[in-house]
Amino acid sequence: MRGVLTDAEWAIIGELLPPEHGRWSRPAHDNRLFLNGMLYVLRVGCPWRDM
Repeated sequence: MRGVLTDAEWAIIGELLPPEHGRWSRPAHDNRLFLNGMLYVLRVGCPWRDM
């Protein structure tokens, strides 16, 4: 897919992010999915509230 992080890119960036541990009120999710979403918003210029 165009614009999605490759495995090689994720191997570099993934280590810099905090671990995927949930909190009491917020369950843990996939950091890669969130980062791809943020990069999508930056790439296409849609408002954050449309995510």
